[in-house]
Amino acid sequence: MAHLLLASGWEATFFAASAPTSAVREYLIQFAYLAASVLFILGLRGLTAPDKARRGMQLAAIGMAVAVIGTLLHHEILTYTWILVGLVVGSAIGAAISIWMPMTAIPQRTAISHAFGALAATLVGIEHYEHLRHLGGAIGGIELAALGFEVLFGSLTITGSLMAFGKLQGLIPSAPVTYKLQNEINIGLFAFAVVLFFAIVFGASDSGWHAAAFYAMVGVGLAVGVLLVLPIGGADMPVVISLLNSYAGLAASATGFALHNNVLIIAGALDGASGFLLSILMSKAMNRSFTNVLFGAFGAVPEGVAAAIGSEQKTVKAVSVEDAAIQLAYARDVIVVPGFGMAVAQAQHQVRELAEQIEKHGGEVKYAIHPVAGRMPGHMNVLLAEANVPYDRLFEMDEINGEFPRADVALVIGANDVVNPAARNDPSSPIHGMPILNADQAKSIIVLKRSMNPGFSQIENELFYDPKCSLLFGDAKSSLSQLVTAIKGL
Repeated sequence: MAHLLLASGWEATFFAASAPTSAVREYLIQFAYLAASVLFILGLRGLTAPDKARRGMQLAAIGMAVAVIGTLLHHEILTYTWILVGLVVGSAIGAAISIWMPMTAIPQRTAISHAFGALAATLVGIEHYEHLRHLGGAIGGIELAALGFEVLFGSLTITGSLMAFGKLQGLIPSAPVTYKLQNEINIGLFAFAVVLFFAIVFGASDSGWHAAAFYAMVGVGLAVGVLLVLPIGGADMPVVISLLNSYAGLAASATGFALHNNVLIIAGALDGASGFLLSILMSKAMNRSFTNVLFGAFGAVPEGVAAAIGSEQKTVKAVSVEDAAIQLAYARDVIVVPGFGMAVAQAQHQVRELAEQIEKHGGEVKYAIHPVAGRMPGHMNVLLAEANVPYDRLFEMDEINGEFPRADVALVIGANDVVNPAARNDPSSPIHGMPILNADQAKSIIVLKRSMNPGFSQIENELFYDPKCSLLFGDAKSSLSQLVTAIKGL
């Protein structure tokens, strides 16, 4: 969407066609926009199922290409020089990302793409505002409302997405960064931005203070984006990324209203609505309210919790590679539970190799996918698909939970809070009520874990102390490779 916004600057487009010779061209442009919108909708529909996701992405990419071509047909474009430079540079960056970026960095790439899309929308909004100001006279209230909405949500999405990128990349602490009166300050700043918004819409646009209020709103929006994401922990990044996606879509849709561009209105509305709905669904999957995700600083260690964790003397049962290999090789039914640890270790290919060895010994392997496992929506699905794991082996939580009691082995790879029985058994637990995968109900549990450090909720996982549970310590990628070798030798 960033390419479309950048290619749709005011000087280049969006004046009504007046000359008779431009009528055919205008029809072609609107037809291209209609075709692009249909392709966007079909692409979004394709993302509802893993086996159709690739085709959905291809349709959406074609739709974006059609929309860009339609934009380039506008007869008001005086020169294509800088547009072509932008297309070449953007295409080169996109190609480099697709070729060399590891799949494990998809969350960071998603966050930074939201930042660039929002930056494009904000810059187009600022440029359009300046253009209208230089034309002289009063600017219409509806147009000011669209511009204000565009730059406000665009600016907070820029910094919010950059903060999310920093947390995911490890450039800033992924744990919640809290401070006194943080929620009051955040709400107060956003309220101030809203006051500025209404002042811009209903104030005299030709007055001296109007531009100052407009740019003050942009500055406050940038500050809100930083302060909004700073107290949110990395465990909540899937919800945050979905929400930022929604904000970027809303900003793009507002750009379409300001510039009278139909495809931006439709594409932005699709982006905004789908991102918001996904955020709500993921919050529900964690049994937490939307406001709790945004203002709860989930993942911060409450006072005294760390000491309590350290004071409890519990023992876990370690398992050797050889013993774990024997359990897996002779199991008839194995359920793999992937988590963020698998993503960090980039172990998805080794997971597939292990499954192949288990199947050669007569076992059946299924994959249990929790909605919020990882750091972005569908994180585990993306990684396993990249490793060519068959789509029909991936099961959502509601589909697979009833299968655990019949499973000989539940193999947990880097997952923590999403398999913690405390969510079911301990009313005092911070994650109580969160739907979890029923790994504890399997006949035997093997957990691949680097250390005994707690998950992002900073609480102990009861599963690790279950008599049926054994822990194989070490890097997940190395442990899985050793398991594959050991099973081959049986």
